[in-house]
Amino acid sequence: MTIALNSATALSDLSYIREAMTRPLLSREEEYCLANRWTKTQDEKALHKLTKSYMRLVIAMAHKFKYYGLPVSDLIQEGNVGLLQAASKFDTSKDVRFSTYATWWVRAAIQDFVLRNWSIVRTGTTSAHKSLFFKLRYLRQKIEGASADQGLTEKGRHDIADHLNVRLQDVEEMERRLFHTDQSLNAPLSQDGESDEILSLLPANTPSPEEWVTESKDSQTYKAWLEEALSQLKDREQLIIRKRHLREDGATLETLGKELNISKERVRQIEAEAMGKLKKILARKLT
Repeated sequence: MTIALNSATALSDLSYIREAMTRPLLSREEEYCLANRWTKTQDEKALHKLTKSYMRLVIAMAHKFKYYGLPVSDLIQEGNVGLLQAASKFDTSKDVRFSTYATWWVRAAIQDFVLRNWSIVRTGTTSAHKSLFFKLRYLRQKIEGASADQGLTEKGRHDIADHLNVRLQDVEEMERRLFHTDQSLNAPLSQDGESDEILSLLPANTPSPEEWVTESKDSQTYKAWLEEALSQLKDREQLIIRKRHLREDGATLETLGKELNISKERVRQIEAEAMGKLKKILARKLT
């Protein structure tokens, strides 16, 4: 069933390409007339004739990106989206052919699709990365004559960074992404399939069970010490410390002053005295 579907898809793609290649190209005057009818009156027949005449442009552009491992049919579909965008934005008052204008939109649509789908890791998040993604292989071979399984030398990285006017760090990062394929974290470390998975090599960001128990025990101890130290303060001192420092939304000096019927400066003085007492009490616990 799968083979049949794939065959049907292939035949459909071939039919599409044959149809595209048989459509005559338009003259400048025809482009202008069709684009005017679409932009001014939303004449869909004019839009279809304009875009279908340049399907061959989309097909040619899609084949330039087929080496990125994505289906050519998908690249063609994305290129068609770019072609429609070009038709919707084409300005007939400018002295430029539609085919020239559309080329930019078609290429941009296909490049964006490649960047989104080439890897499960988002690629080309900056203009520098995007430029590197599509030029690094070519420049690497041109500068060093390196084969696919060879890495760049330090000089080669510097040459490419200078040529594209990007940071050396961007070159290094894109080189790692382009020449190291995605791997599942559940893949075994060796080919026998019985060893640990790659996931087992990743450092854990959470505390180990031993660390968690120790931290929990220490936290309970510190909390008990603090409560014991607070109990040795006067009632007003305890209230100020608890409301100022032991709550997420600590009370202001002014609020506590109104509550205790004293000035906020007096609250500050009591707070400072209480903090000094707490430090002395807790210091004795730690010695």
